Amino acid sequence: MTEPIIDRNNVAIQVKGLGSFDVAKGTVTADFIAMIQNQWPHPIVAAIVFNTLRDLNYVLTTDCELEPVDTSTEAGLRIYRRSASFLLIKACHDLYPERTLMIKHTLSNGLYCEFLKEETTDIEIEAIQNRMRELVRRDLPIKRYLVTKEQAIHIFAAQGQQDKVGLLEFRDKDAVHVYELDDYREYFYGYMVKNTGLLDKFRVLYHSPGLVLRTPEIDDLELVKPFREQKKLAMIHQEAKKWAEMLQTPHLAALNGFIARGEVDEIIQINEALHEKKIAYIADTICSNPNARVVLISGPSSSGKSTFARRLLIQLRVNGRRPVSISLDNYFVDRVDTPIDSSGEYDFEALEALKLELFNDHLLRLLAGEEVEIPIYNFRTGYSEPRGMLVKVPPEEPIVIEGIHGLNDRLTWKIPMSSKYKIYISALTQLNLDYSNRIPTTDSRLIRRMVRDSRTRGYSALNTIKRWPSVRAGEEKNIFPFQENADVMFNSSLVYELAVLRAYAEPLLQDISNRYPEHVEARRLLRFLSYFRTLPSANVPPNSILREFIGGSWFNV
Repeated sequence: MTEPIIDRNNVAIQVKGLGSFDVAKGTVTADFIAMIQNQWPHPIVAAIVFNTLRDLNYVLTTDCELEPVDTSTEAGLRIYRRSASFLLIKACHDLYPERTLMIKHTLSNGLYCEFLKEETTDIEIEAIQNRMRELVRRDLPIKRYLVTKEQAIHIFAAQGQQDKVGLLEFRDKDAVHVYELDDYREYFYGYMVKNTGLLDKFRVLYHSPGLVLRTPEIDDLELVKPFREQKKLAMIHQEAKKWAEMLQTPHLAALNGFIARGEVDEIIQINEALHEKKIAYIADTICSNPNARVVLISGPSSSGKSTFARRLLIQLRVNGRRPVSISLDNYFVDRVDTPIDSSGEYDFEALEALKLELFNDHLLRLLAGEEVEIPIYNFRTGYSEPRGMLVKVPPEEPIVIEGIHGLNDRLTWKIPMSSKYKIYISALTQLNLDYSNRIPTTDSRLIRRMVRDSRTRGYSALNTIKRWPSVRAGEEKNIFPFQENADVMFNSSLVYELAVLRAYAEPLLQDISNRYPEHVEARRLLRFLSYFRTLPSANVPPNSILREFIGGSWFNV
């Protein structure tokens, strides 16, 4: 019997939905993608091979499954957004070479940016957008080079980018990838598209004192939705900017420098004092308004709501008040009556998962000075206990309620608006890696949650990352649409927290092997954390919001 002839010069590439392809060993992924792009519904910007994200320069040397990453996926949109940011930076450099553009943070459905120490004008916005469009029309290549760390430092020193020089000096890697567009070089800790011609969907809007760069989103791939103004959120981001200036940490190189020199204790003390001062201000505001009887605290996952609520109660007590705290968890409906989500699972985050009528009746009676029997929900059985707990609120004192639906008036539909005081809390990162690389708030919150889940629930990082898209979907539905309803916003981010969290998160992430699809996200987060100098947890005060995640809190949260 004749043995089949196997061509060892070819490799088999299995593409989900398209089948198997034989290509020459050593084929560059970009060339393979060019073969299948017309069979794919969206532009492909990267690929996942062996559960590892690869850019289109990756060389195919063995049989594998390849998952195209296109601009309809979160990973693909992240690459698109990063590439559009490079396009914006290049356009600003061409037009205003003496100025430095900072990529700051997300704002509504856009990315807020501003020039260092200078405001932007409408005329400049139009010029920047026109220059970006010209670069897109020219379809220029975005090249990626591997250079030594010393060469990279020389490149960015010559371009006057000391923020990048400082960042790289603390890196423990010998080699660095540098991107180049039309002879201008940049450093990013993620992949780029291959050519500027792909970046034809963007908008640049004036937003004092800077600008907003809009690129496609998961729910708006064609970029047709209007920009949603969020004035209160913009103000809290400006507060974060002032805090960063006060702490002398405009970027990570500055923080790493303080840690390396053993001078970080004062940074921690000032940052924690800023938190305490803001919480005291919020308590003073509540106390100055006798009508503010129902204090509602809401925010996304891992924003530190529990510790914030406990510290707010203390500050209210400092003001001579006697607040009462009520947990929404005790008002869950029986598990069998819980709404079902689109995947057929119980939707515990739905507003209808709560006994709204009973909750509102109890609030009205408590505000009237009556004693009520609050249910005690048993999470093991899925039912309320036969007997609850008796609660009475002292005359004219506030009731503090913490929960994801706090800013949604449907939660407290029977309570007069004048009696409510709403607080939104989130970890709005005030630190950049450098002026071109921001730190996404969602990454900070995911790392916080991963560390807390491991410590308090025994969950692996794999489990936390798997659940994160569902958590984010719940936030988009139940929390973010109501942000601007808040009377005040509190930023729970700490400039030094990721330096502490690194030691906790790294071993958890390293446990996720490339046998799992979540390896892509684990690898991205590990690379992100590697930029931070580690900081011992002993430096963290016991009343810090960070203690809610790493343990050792005074409040046992």
